[in-house]
Amino acid sequence: MSTRVTPYRIARKSHRQLARPAFECIALLLQGGGALGAYQAGVYEALAEAHLAPDWVAGISIGAVNAALIAGNAPHARVEKLREFWKLITAGGPWDGIAQFAMAPSLVRGEFARGLLNQLSAGTALVSGAAGFFSPRVLSAWLQPPGSPEATSYYDTAPLKATLERLVDFERINAGETRFSIGAVNVTTGNFLYFDNTTHTIGPEHVMASGALPPGFPAIEIEGEFYWDGGLVSNTPLQWVLESEPRRDTLAFQVDLWSARGTLPRTLLEVMTRQKEIQYSSRTRNNSDRFKSTQRLRNALASLLQKLPAELRQSPELALLKPHTQAKAYNLIQLIYRAKRYEGESKDYEFSRLSMEDHWRAGYHDTVRTLRHPEVLERPDNSEGVMTFDLAQNGRE
Repeated sequence: MSTRVTPYRIARKSHRQLARPAFECIALLLQGGGALGAYQAGVYEALAEAHLAPDWVAGISIGAVNAALIAGNAPHARVEKLREFWKLITAGGPWDGIAQFAMAPSLVRGEFARGLLNQLSAGTALVSGAAGFFSPRVLSAWLQPPGSPEATSYYDTAPLKATLERLVDFERINAGETRFSIGAVNVTTGNFLYFDNTTHTIGPEHVMASGALPPGFPAIEIEGEFYWDGGLVSNTPLQWVLESEPRRDTLAFQVDLWSARGTLPRTLLEVMTRQKEIQYSSRTRNNSDRFKSTQRLRNALASLLQKLPAELRQSPELALLKPHTQAKAYNLIQLIYRAKRYEGESKDYEFSRLSMEDHWRAGYHDTVRTLRHPEVLERPDNSEGVMTFDLAQNGRE
């Protein structure tokens, strides 16, 4: 008889409730990655337990869905709503029963057997969809009349709309207690944009647009324009948060589901896996390095302006430059899911309950271990005013 381990009842011996860090804003940035998004739910659970609830949640694709579940619910209900969503979409019918056997080490051993189970689950999602998320169309897209939504996608995402309407309070999102930003791309112009509750009235269609990855999912119409998944252009909201005005001291938790670093592929399946990782990874380190360089320039300019003679300090040119020289501090905490080799190319559409629990648990524990490093919550004292931290780079326990 198997014993089921759930990610939300893990023994927590060293997790601490933390005082509010000395930052004006705590931001949670959620990358796209389909079924891997349960990792982000685990991250949020650990942050909530540490009393590090975000002031700003931004996401792309599945990150937009998780962001809506967080911003669209009262703080005390967020983990429960995340749990309800992820349990719903991983209730895979016959597969869910098979997954129970995978919890018994006496029945399934080793990465090869687990890989076969994962492939079975992914195949089930391709054929049957995911409950409360997407369902296959009755007729193939190739048999549908041109110009119809059915002709441009393999799946119907109406179930996701119903799920969002049930689990997310959009009035709460639009009230602005938590800033909310999700990215999408305009199908006809190719322009990337953010739906932000400071400039838009957010509804379920905005969240669906951010996750409308073609050709699986149809474009979503909003105010006469059609939108696809923001991950086609940028799979992270990092730049949006860092460059938004007015600038604020920011503690940012960047939660990535795809790692830019990987091994040299040995088979065609591994080539497909690595291609996805490179395509959808956020290249966070490159972005943070560029941001550090910009910060150094800002600080140098601020120092130079202080040395100007009094007669030049009232010039219109100086008035234009001054807003860009305000000294602000940024901590960028990178939490990156490290995929197991057996997960393979289908890991982003493998919706088994077993894998969901693995991903949730990994996000929770990575966050707990990260928060044991006190420096991640301390204001940086270097010249650029930016500190980056990655558990894989800065030390695992």
